[in-house]
Amino acid sequence: MRRDLHPLAWWAWAIGLATYASFLTNPWLLLLVIGVAALVVAARRGDQPWSRSFRIYVAMGVVIVLVRVLFRILFGGVDGHVLIGLPLIPLPGWVLGIRLLGPLTREALLAGLYDGLRLAAIVITVGAANSLANPKRLLRSIPPALYEIGTALVVAVTVLPQLADSVQRVRRAQQLRAGDTRRVGRLRRFLVPVLEDALERSLALAAGMDTRGYGRSGGASPAQRRATGTLMLLALFGLSAGTYGVLDDTAPRWLATPMVVVGLALAVVALVVAGRRVERSAYRPDPWRWPETVVALSGLAVGTAGWWVSQNQVAIAHPDVFSAPQISLVALLGALIGLLPAVASPEPAVATA
Repeated sequence: MRRDLHPLAWWAWAIGLATYASFLTNPWLLLLVIGVAALVVAARRGDQPWSRSFRIYVAMGVVIVLVRVLFRILFGGVDGHVLIGLPLIPLPGWVLGIRLLGPLTREALLAGLYDGLRLAAIVITVGAANSLANPKRLLRSIPPALYEIGTALVVAVTVLPQLADSVQRVRRAQQLRAGDTRRVGRLRRFLVPVLEDALERSLALAAGMDTRGYGRSGGASPAQRRATGTLMLLALFGLSAGTYGVLDDTAPRWLATPMVVVGLALAVVALVVAGRRVERSAYRPDPWRWPETVVALSGLAVGTAGWWVSQNQVAIAHPDVFSAPQISLVALLGALIGLLPAVASPEPAVATA
């Protein structure tokens, strides 16, 4: 039966892929993650406006890689096999450790490519979730305490999908009429209507959500606000201290995992207490069934595999630019687990007119 998967399941899967990519700089594994995200989007993308935004995220990833490589060309900094002997531009003495241009080495290009691919993979995986998950249904799944913030986030993340839909609509309209044939004229006739249409549709969404009471919250007594604020401050303190203990090996062990657990528990309690003052109803709540569990667990497995490879196979996770990167069976299978949603999730529902 066709139905839309729960949006939180798609986001859990995408966050797992992004976590995997954040732990690695191996270009083969990063390209594999991008390919996994693209295949799942191709298999389970619907016909809604936000479903057409994935190619924009891919284009953003390409731009990120090109910019990162360009910075390596401009600032260099890696010795090795010289490809082009660019002139070295002298800089003032107070600019220590930075050089402008200079000999372009193969290792510098590879270092820029590896770093750019990692950031591009993270952007593309997040774009995959934005293309697969319904942002309006995602708002209904946000805890009541975060409803106001969720409203702003939903409006923000719908700008790019609306932009993708506006591009296609304006392009089809301009194909039916004649106009300026110059390159600059075509760009102006195309860019201005696209931006105007995307902005108007996002504002219309915000106005419609405000009319229907989205983001509205009930009153809270001063005592309730003080209790909620105290719990959130204690949770923030616990998470900060726990994170410091995890990152610093010389810190006492009681500052590590126990403080993180305490901070998370306090944050959950604060969200529950704050959510009691928010009253809302959900029409046709999204079900959470076994496909959602499989999709979410696949993302968790991919992220865990990336963390394990970064801790136990450092040469695989972060290859040297002076040698060809290698891959391991664990790293390969860890990324391929992300393909499970392509077969485990149901086909998306057909959009109704």
